[in-house]
Amino acid sequence: MAVDPDAEIDHEGPVTPYRQLAEILKARIARGDWTEGRPIASETRLVQEYGIARTTVRRALDVLVDEQVVWKVQGRGTYVGQPPAENS
Repeated sequence: MAVDPDAEIDHEGPVTPYRQLAEILKARIARGDWTEGRPIASETRLVQEYGIARTTVRRALDVLVDEQVVWKVQGRGTYVGQPPAENS
């Protein structure tokens, strides 16, 4: 089922808010809001935009990291896609 990238979090629905946010963010990436290798909105911005707790945002981002949709750089943000290969 396709998720509307402009959807809001339904706090009364059967799906947990962090799962809803993860699906919304995936839909926004698919729409092209953020492109490969570029940062998505900050945790603070997502907290403000969706009216949810920072821990909820972090759980949603962790789901996307596990699904290899995004990757994180400590102190820099969350980026679309996979990290560039390290030169060993």
